Parts: sequence; C-alpha cells; structure tokens
Amino acid sequence: MLNLQPYADPQYFVYLLLALVPLAVGLYFGKRIDWYEVIVSLVFIFLMFNGKKYHEGYAIIGFMIWQWLLVWGYTLYRKKSNNALVFYFATLLAILPLVIVKVSAPAHWTHVSTLLGFLGISYLTFRSTAMILETRDGSIKTFNPWLFLRFMLFMPSISSGPIDRYRRFEKDITSVPSREKYVSMLEKAVWYFFLGFLYKFIISHYLGEVWLPYIQAFAIDAAQVHHGWTWWLIPYMYTTGLNLFFDFAGYSLFAVATSYVMGIELPMNFDKPFLSKNLKEFWNRWHITLSFWFRDYIFMRFVFLIMKKKWIKSRVTTSNIAYIFNMLVMGFWHGLHWYYIAYGLFHGVGLVINDAWIRYKKKHNVPHNKWTDAIAIVITFNVVMLSFLLFSGFLDTLWFK
Repeated sequence: MLNLQPYADPQYFVYLLLALVPLAVGLYFGKRIDWYEVIVSLVFIFLMFNGKKYHEGYAIIGFMIWQWLLVWGYTLYRKKSNNALVFYFATLLAILPLVIVKVSAPAHWTHVSTLLGFLGISYLTFRSTAMILETRDGSIKTFNPWLFLRFMLFMPSISSGPIDRYRRFEKDITSVPSREKYVSMLEKAVWYFFLGFLYKFIISHYLGEVWLPYIQAFAIDAAQVHHGWTWWLIPYMYTTGLNLFFDFAGYSLFAVATSYVMGIELPMNFDKPFLSKNLKEFWNRWHITLSFWFRDYIFMRFVFLIMKKKWIKSRVTTSNIAYIFNMLVMGFWHGLHWYYIAYGLFHGVGLVINDAWIRYKKKHNVPHNKWTDAIAIVITFNVVMLSFLLFSGFLDTLWFK
C-alpha cells in the first residue's frame, strides 16, 4: 500500500490534486463539503503513517485522545474557576508527550520515541497548548469537539506547519468564501504551487543533494589536515543556510496552497527573510507562525510574569532576559543537542544586541538612508548564515567526532 510523505515527490501532488477536485467544485458553487474534507484529511494522514510508520499512526491516535481530553477538561474547569496552578498543570500535561519524545531521542530510548513519537507532534502540540492558553485568557470560551479535531488534524499543515490559531481557523472552516474570493485564492494557490516546486524540487534539490555533499566532503578532508579549521566552512555555511530556506519555504508554500484550495487561508510562513535589516525583523519574516507563537505565548507571558511579580524593575533588563529565555526554549525545542541550544542562545544574545543598537541609534541620531539599510541587510544576512552553520550540527561532526 502507498506511503505518501507530505509534499515529498510529484506523485503526492497527483493524488492530492485529484482528491481536492470535489472540494474545489463545491466551494466554487458556495458549498463546503465537510464530510468529504474530513475523509480526505484522514486518508492522507493514514497514508502518511502507512507501511513502516504504522506505529506513528497509533501514536497520533493516542496523542489526539490525550489532547482532546485535556482541552475539553480545562475548558469545563475554566468556566467555573481560574486557578493558576491548574492552568500550569494543564499546560504541562499538554506539552508532556513532546517533552518525552525530545528527551528520549538523545538518550537513545528508542522504544519510548517509537511509542509516542510521530511526524508533526511538535506542531500539533503548539496548536493544543495555544488553545489551553487562550482558554485561560478567556479568548476561547467553548469547546467544540468536532471543530477541535478538524483544527488539529487539518491535513495540509499537519507535519510541519504553518502553525494556525484556533479562532482564525474556526472563522474560516465555519464559512464559505464568496466565489470572487475563492477564485482569487485558487489563483494564489496555483502560483504558490509553482513557486514551491521551484524552491523545493529545483533550487533546494541542487543545493542539498548536489552541491552540499561535495562541499561537505572537502570540508571534512581539509579539517583533518588543518586540525579542525577549514575555509570550506564558509561555502558550506551559505549553502546549508540557503538550502534550509528553500526547502522549508517550498514546503510551506505547498501547505498554504493546499489550504487555499480547501477554502482555508492558512497563514504564510516566510516573507523575504533575507532582506531583513536586523535580527528582530528577521524573526518577523522567518518561520513567522513559529516565531509569533513563541513571541505571544512565551516571550510576552514571561515578560508579564516578571513585571507582575516585580522581580526586575528595569524594562530593558526584563526584555533582555526574556529574549534569551525565549530563544533558548526554541533551541531546546529543536533538540537536546549543544548546537541547537547554542543556536538559541546565539539568537537570544543577538536580539539583546539588536535592541541595544536600536536604542543607541535613537539616542545619538545615527544617520539612516538606503546605504545604511543595504549595509544592515548584508550584516544581518551573514549573521543569520553563521547561526545556520551552528544549527546544522556540522561543527559537531567536524570537530567532536
């Protein structure tokens, strides 16, 4: 039986587009075929976990039951009370499966990761945890079990995002776009599909499958001669960074395009990140839904907690600590390896320096024009590329193995 990994090869798109035709026809004529949409999502999820990955199918079923009970239970509780300890406990339980999977991988607890892990567990955890957080805030007041399942198991973005928000998704899924709007969405979908193919199957393929192994081999050989350092790290740094962008941006374009065909305006994940003038702007353009998730649910809440408890008086110090804490959490989320944690710390410190520079410019009226903007873009691009070299883990392979 077929085993289809999301957006991995042209064959996937043949089955996907054929399956979406009835949905597109229905939406064009002003009708959302809910039952068919659910069947399509479930079939593609089944095929994703078919074959050697059947155990992941059992894992996602168990995970969904766990999260369904948690969100439903906390929604019932929140109608009657709002105890902080209960909220923290519910949040901890929501992220517990992900934490266990992340810890089990570097500890080589294969049986644990096999039992609980599945493709997309991080992004589904972000969705359910955000629902608990927004329920605590009062933004979400009721629990609709049917909409919850459709939100969590929305097929286009189940494996790697973009990370949607429940209230935005609910608004789309319970309505039908006008014919004019839907035609516009289809036009965008076609463009995103073609751009995604260019990014993922041409540019990323060349960078990752042709050019990167060649550079990597030379870098390792040169490092053995020069005891660790090699100038080949420079082309490796740019190649791996650009490959990371084109591969993930291509995937994200496919996910957004598919959701548009299904009448859902899934948020975009990238917005010309390499034209950013500083690191803060970069994180507003790079993996946007993840960046904003961490900003809204970790950074802002951490700042609010410090200010509410009056642990630190200085707002600058508070934001600096929050930057580092937020990015360290992001680093740990990527994995319990030193290079992921160092990557998070790198960007945390970088954001602190970035804010300090912005304050300095305002205080001393540093000139601002198109040339300074160009210099800022070049500096930011190279800083980001350096961080991607760290993120790639290649230094671990090169120097510590």
